Order: sequence, then structure tokens, then C-alpha cells
Amino acid sequence: MRERSSTGPVALATAALAAALTMAADARAFDETKYPALKGQWDRVGAPRWADPRTAPLTDEYRAIFEANLKDQAAGGQGTDPTYTCLSPGMPRIMNVYDPMEIVVTPDTTHILIQHIHDSRRIFTDGRDWTEEITPTFSGYSIGQWSDEDGDGRYDVLIIETRHIKGPRSFDSTGLPLHEDNETVVKERVYLDKADPNLLHDDITVIDHALTRPWTVNKTYRRAKTPRPVWSEAVCAEGNLHVVIGSENYFLSADGHLMPTRKNQPPPDLRYFNQARK
Repeated sequence: MRERSSTGPVALATAALAAALTMAADARAFDETKYPALKGQWDRVGAPRWADPRTAPLTDEYRAIFEANLKDQAAGGQGTDPTYTCLSPGMPRIMNVYDPMEIVVTPDTTHILIQHIHDSRRIFTDGRDWTEEITPTFSGYSIGQWSDEDGDGRYDVLIIETRHIKGPRSFDSTGLPLHEDNETVVKERVYLDKADPNLLHDDITVIDHALTRPWTVNKTYRRAKTPRPVWSEAVCAEGNLHVVIGSENYFLSADGHLMPTRKNQPPPDLRYFNQARK
């Protein structure tokens, strides 16, 4: 008769105990008191615009693209703003914060949660480096590092760099463009206001080939006073009346018929539909 070995169960129990001890050590290593108090609901301060377009250091090529975009918008078009079809705003426009923002800090990742159009972000703070095997996304790939800049033993600034951002994108609904090569790099410094802990700042520097130089703006967010804020659901496709056919954008009327969005807009090509003879 073959004797049963107890090695297997003992090994499994040892492995489980080791994993539990590791998790406990990790939990002890994550000291929440070392991080800024970011709990709550954050709303943008001011309109969801990137900055005064007149201050944008656009190249001549992209200044011309922006001006053409403004003319198209004035005529009823959408210009170079792609979000009317429910595409994500992408970075850096996500940080205009169209819906309330929540920030969740964990040992390895800081999460920025925004309902709007796929606006949530993951910022990896586990010490990883850049690799070539990163699939571009609208929110991009963000690597961050917490920093104690005043030497008091607590982190006060989250330093972030974001790359591998997919397009098309614009800075805001004015259609202020980013380069079509999608080689944008976004650098951020996120920190609480020293005089008012209910104000959060994000110094954002955009490096993009549509710009003649890096462009830095400051975004400010205010913490909601209620301890139990309401988090509303946002579904862009629900109630979206824009209909894109080919390269043309049309509008769905209240009675369910297709309408033009600008003067003298051609109707859709109906070659594949049986049309009654007049």
C-alpha cells in the first residue's frame, strides 16, 4: 500500500501563510497619514475651457487649422472637436473635469475617477518604468511619484507623466487642436492649496508638436462640502442627437427626422436604398 504524503498540504498551508504575511506587511507599509487628504468630491473651478486660445503657442500650421475649425463651428459644424460623437476627451482635456472627480490613493496606483466619457485615469506609483509594449488609449499611460517637497515627512505633491495617448483630441470644445501624430507628453504636479485644503491644484505642462514650446496651465478644483456627495451617472450616448454619416454630421429632430447642421449641407448618399419614383 502506498503511503500518502503530507508534503502537499503542508506546502500549500505554508504558501498561504507567506502570502498572508506579505499582504499584512504591505498593508502596514501603506501609511495613509503620509498622503494628502484627498477624500471627497472635487468640482472644477470655472468653465471647462483649457485656457484663452489667444495664449496658445500654436505653430503656424495648427493656428490655421484652429482658425478653420472656428469658421466651421460658426457655420454649424463641429470643427476639430471630436467629442460630439461620444469619443473620450482624452488627455490632457480630461483634467477640465466635466463631471465631479474622485481621487483614490492605493499603495501602487492613484485612481482619478470621473463619470463623463471614459475619463477615469490610473496613475501607477509602484516605481515602474516605460516600456515599448504599451497600447495607446485616450487617457494615456501615466506614471507618477509622490514627493515630500517641504521635508515634513508627508507627501504633498504627486508628480505625473503621461504618454501613449490616442487621438483624435482637442484641448476643449473650442476645437483648439493637438497634433495628429499623437506624440503628446503631459506632465503634472498635483497638490493641495497650502492656505485652503479644500482647493486642489494641477499644474499641467503639455508638450506637443502642434505647439512651438511646452504650454503650462493651472487647473483648480474645489472639494464639495457635503460629507456624502451624490455621484450621478453620465452616459454620453443617451440622448445624443448627432448622427455621423460618412464625413458629414447631421442632427436628429424631435420627430425623428434627419436635419442638416449647417446651411446648404448635402443630404446623405442613399444609393443603397430603394427610392420611390417621383
